[in-house]
Amino acid sequence: QVLLVESGGGSVQAGGSLRLSCAASGYDTSGYCMGWFRQAPGKERERVATIDGVGSITSSFAVEGRFTTSKDNAKNILYLQMNSLKPEDSATYYCAADAGNSFERRFGGNCWSRRATDFAYWGQGTQVTVSS
Repeated sequence: QVLLVESGGGSVQAGGSLRLSCAASGYDTSGYCMGWFRQAPGKERERVATIDGVGSITSSFAVEGRFTTSKDNAKNILYLQMNSLKPEDSATYYCAADAGNSFERRFGGNCWSRRATDFAYWGQGTQVTVSS
């Protein structure tokens, strides 16, 4: 069982920055597909970024150029650096992880395209509020 705990959310003004962290415990998530999702009230859960088993990162068009995803495998922590925040970025942000198969863990791939329902592990979420 992988436990994911997000932190770093808060309230900022438009143009500000926040860094979210997702600490994983229980298993070494090196090689896992991990991702950031967000959900605003009344809206569907939206994929923000993923990082696959070999560290390849894909971000959504909505955040590309403003948000940066990284992972410290030694610490088992996933990060989301959010810059130039906009009010429309306000949402609850979740991290998710899935072990995938041995090929994916070794060679990557099949991470951005993975459905949200295919991620086995989810954090509890952290709220981000951006005021104009």
